[in-house]
Amino acid sequence: MKKLAVLSMAVLLLVPSLSSSAEELPDGYVDEKEVTEYLNSIKFTFLSWFTGSTKIAYERALPDVRQSAEICAGIISAGYDKYRNDPSGFSLRYGHKFFLQDKDEVSLKGFYLRPEAVYSRYFYNLMENGERALSNMLAFLGTIGYQYVYHRFLADIWVGGGPASGTPSDTLYHHGFELWNWLGTVNTSIALSFSIRLGICF
Repeated sequence: MKKLAVLSMAVLLLVPSLSSSAEELPDGYVDEKEVTEYLNSIKFTFLSWFTGSTKIAYERALPDVRQSAEICAGIISAGYDKYRNDPSGFSLRYGHKFFLQDKDEVSLKGFYLRPEAVYSRYFYNLMENGERALSNMLAFLGTIGYQYVYHRFLADIWVGGGPASGTPSDTLYHHGFELWNWLGTVNTSIALSFSIRLGICF
């Protein structure tokens, strides 16, 4: 997961510069597809399947205030069981995005700040003895990200963290966030989140 965090940070910094150079147009030229105003999107959390779950998100733009509301549901067990602990459960998260660009920018596009709540509940096999145990966690996160929109295609990249409480799993990963396990220390009250979502606008 630490490698995924570093990768997410790198992509978060790289995508805006690539998109700005790719969108340079001659003076007076208007790309009609680019200025089409899409207010909705459906997204798939790209990395989730590789950690044992499948997550689908719906986002609705609030263009008058350059904000959006986003809800994501996850099925824990629908994916590659990286930790080999047979997880089974669900996750839910709600986030509210505050875009930092001017109101003239395309809806759903740009840098944003997003406070969000994430709830994760699932049963899994303990690493020590294989017995079934329950992980039941709630986290409140503050994230910063960049959402890129090209025609109908959308890519959403973010990193963030915040407080967490509940019954942690022994892997410290909760299918939506992981608990602090960096620099040789562990803190089950600190949650970290970093990921990439891909989707379409409509």
